[in-house]
Parts: sequence; C-alpha cells; structure tokens
Amino acid sequence: MLSHADLPQIPLILAVDVHYEGDQATAAGVLFEGWDACAATQTALAHLANVADYEPGQFYKRELPAILALLARLTAPPQIIIVDGYVYLGHSQRPGLGKRLFDALNGRIPIIGVAKTRYQGTPASAEVRRGRSQRPLYITAVGLEQAAAKTAVQQMCGNSRLPRLLKQVDQLCRSQGDGHG
Repeated sequence: MLSHADLPQIPLILAVDVHYEGDQATAAGVLFEGWDACAATQTALAHLANVADYEPGQFYKRELPAILALLARLTAPPQIIIVDGYVYLGHSQRPGLGKRLFDALNGRIPIIGVAKTRYQGTPASAEVRRGRSQRPLYITAVGLEQAAAKTAVQQMCGNSRLPRLLKQVDQLCRSQGDGHG
C-alpha cells in the first residue's frame, strides 16, 4: 500500500465520471499530471448502450462497465484513478465502486473515491473540507493510505469544495451524454 511519501512525484492521474440517459451511459475521463494541475493533458470518452438499471447498494453494476470501457480507450494506464463515489461503504467497509474497480484491475492501480454526499455509516475520518465550504467531501481509498488520498485531494487545483478537474470531468460526461446513444 502506498503512503504519501511513496506516491510518484508527478503522477498521471485519471478522474472519471459517468452520466446516464435511459439505458445509455457516457463515461468521461480527464487525465492530468500532478495533484496541483489545473488543466487536463487529455480527455477521453466512452459511450455504452444497454447499461444495467440502478440497484440500491449495487451502484458498481451500472458504473463499472462504463469505466472499464473508458480505460480500454486510453493509450497508457494512469498511475492513480479518482472515481466519483466511494471505495468502501460505511463502517462495515463493504466494497463500493472504487474497490470493485481496483479488483477488476487486479490491484494494479490505486483508487481514490471522492463522494459529495455522505453514505450512511461513513466515518468522520473520511471527511475533507476544501476552500471555504463547510460541507465536506468524503474520501476513501484502496492501494494507498487514506491519509495520502485526503492530502492529495486537498492539494488539487481550485478554491471551491470540488476540485477544478473533478468539476471538469462531471461537465464533460454530462455535455457529451446529452443526445448521444
């Protein structure tokens, strides 16, 4: 497991998000170099049809295929992936989307989960406050220490609650998802 001291000095990071319209999904990714980067070096998109219906507690069944399709389009694998959601869920540490992705990648790439809403039972130790926001983000990780993941998210570009490049990937998948399929 990587600690903060073990993280690459200028890692290639991929932030991913998925947008849905009916049974269509658009996965978007922004690649950037270094935690303090303010601009993406590359973007990627993958469109999928016939995605699984939403099942409470089974979010990964809907999201994971789209993220794996996006990863297959990249010319080189990232060193770290940030997902919109949780790696582990609640006090019981049930596998969430991030852990399922980590397992699907055979544990080769550390995953950081950045969630905007609190999942029941999420420990206070997962909270990170950025900018002037009183509302926390919830950070979970696998393949690196949670403290290192929290520090990395704190260092990301932008003065608001959500880092600039995480906003960009959200906007990219929503704009590219509208009307496609």
